[in-house]
Amino acid sequence: MGCLLSTPDVAGETRRRPKNIGEIVVFVPGLRIPMPLDFAQPLGDGLSKSLVERLSALRTRIVVMAGQEAPMTTKRRRTATQHGGSTLADLQQGLEDYLPVLLGLVENGNQLKHNLQFCWVNQEDEVEETTMSDSWYEVLSVLQLMAILSLSQANLLLLPNTSADGYQSKVSEECKRASIDIFLKAAGYLDFAVQQVLPQLPSELRKDLPLDLTEGVLKALCLQALGQGVEIQLGMAIDSIKATLAVKRRLACEMVKYWHQAQEHIMDLPLANGWGEKHKLFIRWKHVEAKAVAYYLHGLILEEGNAEKSAENAAAALHAAEEYLKESKKACDSFHMTPPASCNPPLWGASKYLSERIPKDVSSKTFNWDSQNHEMIMQLAPALPDFVLSLKPDDYQLPSMDPSWNDLQVQNLFPTK
Repeated sequence: MGCLLSTPDVAGETRRRPKNIGEIVVFVPGLRIPMPLDFAQPLGDGLSKSLVERLSALRTRIVVMAGQEAPMTTKRRRTATQHGGSTLADLQQGLEDYLPVLLGLVENGNQLKHNLQFCWVNQEDEVEETTMSDSWYEVLSVLQLMAILSLSQANLLLLPNTSADGYQSKVSEECKRASIDIFLKAAGYLDFAVQQVLPQLPSELRKDLPLDLTEGVLKALCLQALGQGVEIQLGMAIDSIKATLAVKRRLACEMVKYWHQAQEHIMDLPLANGWGEKHKLFIRWKHVEAKAVAYYLHGLILEEGNAEKSAENAAAALHAAEEYLKESKKACDSFHMTPPASCNPPLWGASKYLSERIPKDVSSKTFNWDSQNHEMIMQLAPALPDFVLSLKPDDYQLPSMDPSWNDLQVQNLFPTK
């Protein structure tokens, strides 16, 4: 049975938090960082020296790179490494190299499964470090870090670059499409972690997991990835002359559902510590912003209808959009002011469309609403249509166990079938 050791965050020496994380399109919680681990003593008698050294080298590489990457995950940079790629890509590759070798400790009931004490630095929990002697905890931590790195990569892709004329900030179509693929990949890691890895941990250990790895936070991150993927799709639809108003409304309504579900998973968790509070505020902001877009597009469609009260319902929807826009701006400010401080990049896509069109259209298309207060406007707003969610997480599967473990069957490390 795995054991647990938690270290309170007293001086914050291990957990380093930047004061400012720069421009944010995609929220990325701070990286959970693995602490150094000596594989030789607990595994020395059961594994070959070469396999112990390989496990140690692969994990040490991750420890070093994660420690270097953590303070600047979201900031724009173009840093080449000795391997020719970005530090994010190298860390992701390091995790992918480590995982097949790590899986030897959990496959087929390996008797060494509980011999190691894996320690990671948390970011969204008040407890600074969590140590567990269960190799599934290490697998869960690796998958969560792979997802966070994917979200970091998406954020960098979606930070707009100034165009050649030096005036308009743009995100290329290639970056938008690539980011959607990355969002689905991140959601795939998280969905697999929730569905397949969490159940491997005994219930008493699951209760002691840091908030970063709880089912609620992992599900919220998964839904965030899907919601942000739909947001990019909506932005592309807004820019396309071929996309109908109905298509745009459907995407906006789907976006509302993703963010609503994400908020339901995270709202009651005690995330009041640094990154955790910022995480809650981000989801609240994006949920309200999605409602503003959805009600605006819904109002435009109702305005075209011939049914009784179509005009009245359209006006109610447009005014609800205006109220949600005001609320989203306040939520946005609260998010960015909460430490670590952040800021919006120049507006583009759905956010730019939202900020420009709603105030203009509401003032020109509605009348006699000035006396209505916020509560009355929300009561009169028509219900949004309900659509089946279209984006699903990638179907992620763990890699095969590294072949270096195959020769160990004869050493009775795995129980016979």
